[in-house]
Amino acid sequence: MKRAAIGLKSKTGRAIAVALAAPLEYICREELTLCDESTKQPYHDVMEMPWSESVIAVKPAIATIEKIAAFELKRFVEAVELRGFEVAGIAVVGPADRKLERIGNPHIRAHAAEGVLFRAVIESAAKTNRIECQAFVDPVKEITAAQKEKIDGMKVVAGPPWRSEEKSAAMAACAVLTASRSSGL
Repeated sequence: MKRAAIGLKSKTGRAIAVALAAPLEYICREELTLCDESTKQPYHDVMEMPWSESVIAVKPAIATIEKIAAFELKRFVEAVELRGFEVAGIAVVGPADRKLERIGNPHIRAHAAEGVLFRAVIESAAKTNRIECQAFVDPVKEITAAQKEKIDGMKVVAGPPWRSEEKSAAMAACAVLTASRSSGL
């Protein structure tokens, strides 16, 4: 089996997933839904509460989101494997952890918290599915200019849309493939 990696660009309630094969070949892409309608913006639902209370109030929603994300990631991994590839790792692109309690505006804090949350649930989903995962804020720093150029050119094979989200996910997958190749995986 050929080695593959999956890169995911986290968004609120969803992720753009791109699978690449080693050394750098496009396999497929899909938008994964990471929540249901009732859990799409969990911090927005409690943004008028004090931060310490909202963190507790969102726990049931986060548990639901984690289950959905684990299922969706497993389904996508299996789809890649059915094409004859072995998934060597997952990479997720999203915002870094930060001190959310320092954000004074409740609406801006809700957006920031959801950004961090959906990146973290993808990491949790990878762990649940027993797949190595790396997180990136900016994966372009992890790849060469030649690799970036090849990823930019994947729009011909992938077809539209090939936006910054797809490119970011592909760059993260490329970084995992490069790292796994150098470590002998």
